[in-house]
Amino acid sequence: ADGDPERGLRRARAAALLMLALPGSAYVYQGEELGLPEVTDLPDEARQDPSFFQENGQDGLRDGCRVPIPWSGTEAPYGFGPEPGGPSWLPQPDEWARLSVEAQTGDPASTLELYRSALALRREHPALGRGDAVEWLDAPEGVLAFRRTAQGPDGAAGFVCTVNTTGGPARLPAPGRVLLSSDGAVVEGGEAVLPADTAVWWTV
Repeated sequence: ADGDPERGLRRARAAALLMLALPGSAYVYQGEELGLPEVTDLPDEARQDPSFFQENGQDGLRDGCRVPIPWSGTEAPYGFGPEPGGPSWLPQPDEWARLSVEAQTGDPASTLELYRSALALRREHPALGRGDAVEWLDAPEGVLAFRRTAQGPDGAAGFVCTVNTTGGPARLPAPGRVLLSSDGAVVEGGEAVLPADTAVWWTV
C-alpha cells in the first residue's frame, strides 16, 4: 500500500476476513494465504509472459504473480523443485524463506494460520457458514460493521464483523466477544479499540 509493504499486508489480512465473513462462496488465490507480495523486480531474462515479448502487447507483468509458492526450506526453490539451490521456472525472492508454508505453520501471528483459523470458524460457526444476509450496523466514519445470524443446534447464533479502513485506531461499542482479529483488538470497559487497517470477528 503506497510503497508500505507492512501496511499492505495488514490491509490484505483485513480484506481476507471481510471476504470470508460475507455470504457465498469464498475463493483464495494461490499465495494469498501466505501473505506473499507480488514480485515486481523480475529480471528481463527470467520473464516467461508472452506479452512481454510482443512490441505492442500488454505490459508483460503477469509473471510477478506466477512465481512458485514457497513450501519449505531456507533457500530457493523452497521445496518447489527437486533440490535446494536449484532453479524454479521463475526466480523466488530471498525474503520468501520466512513466508514459506513450513515457516508459517504453527505461528499464531502468521497469515497462513489466520487463514486456517478463519476457514475453520467459517465451517463451524452457524452464522458464518449458513447465516442470513448481511445486516449493516451503525459504526464510526471509516468503519464497516455488519451482523449475520442463524439458527444453530443451541438456538440463535450471532456474528458481527467490524473492519477499520482508516489509518488510525477506531473506537466503537464492543459488539460481543472477539472470535478472530486480523491485527489485534482491545476491549476496554465495553468499548472496542480496533487498530488501523484491521478486521475483527465477534460472536454475539
